[in-house]
Amino acid sequence: MGAPSSAELDPAARAALRTVLGLLARERASVSSVTDPPDAWKVHVEDSLSGLEVEPLAQARKIADIGSGAGFPGLVLAAALPASQVDLVESVGRKCDFMRRALERAGIANAEVVNARSEELAAGPGRESFDAVTARAVGRLSTLAELASPLLRDGGVLVAWKGRRDDEEEAELVRAAPTLAMEPQRVLAVGPYAGSRNRHLHVMRKAGATPADLPRRPGMAKKRPRGS
Repeated sequence: MGAPSSAELDPAARAALRTVLGLLARERASVSSVTDPPDAWKVHVEDSLSGLEVEPLAQARKIADIGSGAGFPGLVLAAALPASQVDLVESVGRKCDFMRRALERAGIANAEVVNARSEELAAGPGRESFDAVTARAVGRLSTLAELASPLLRDGGVLVAWKGRRDDEEEAELVRAAPTLAMEPQRVLAVGPYAGSRNRHLHVMRKAGATPADLPRRPGMAKKRPRGS
C-alpha cells in the first residue's frame, strides 16, 4: 500500500492546509526553512501524510506531536484525521504563536498547541494518555523513544520521521528499548521528498507500564541518551 497522498485529502482539509502554507510564506519569524507554498506542500504536507501509512497512527484518536515546530507533521495529521485530537507540543514560544494563528486561520478545531517540553507534559496530565506520538527531525531514536514512552498508553505507537538509516543509531535504540518499555517494530521507506531524499519512518510500540524513572529532567534524554 502506498502512503496517502494529498490527492486523497478531502476538500476542506486541502483548503485548510493551503491556508496554513500561505501563512507560513508570509511569516517573518523563523519557524521553517521551507516557506514557498509549492515546495512546502511537498516538503511539509506530503511528508507528513506519509505517516498515515502506519495503520495504528491512522487509527489513533489521541496523538501527541513532540517538537512540533511549525506544526509538521501534527498540524497536517489533524487536518487529515478530523475525528482525532492532536496535541502540538513545542517549547519555543514563537513557533507556538505561529501554530495557534495557523489553527485559527485554517479552522482546524481538533488540535491544541501545548507550549511545554514533552517531559513536562509526561510528568502531568499527559502521562500514558496518548494512542500515538509523532516526531519529525527532533533527535536520535533512543531519545525519541524515551520522550515518547511516558506519554504513550500500553500498546501505543511512536512514529519517528528520519532520513538515511544509521546502523549505529538503530543499535543504540535496541540497547535502550528494554529500559524504556519500548519495542522497535519496523522501518518503512517512504521517500523521497524534497529535503528528505532518504525518508524513513521508524515505528516503535509501547510495551508495558512506563518505567518509574521516566520522564527524566527536561533535556537529559538528549544530553545522555539511553543505550549510548
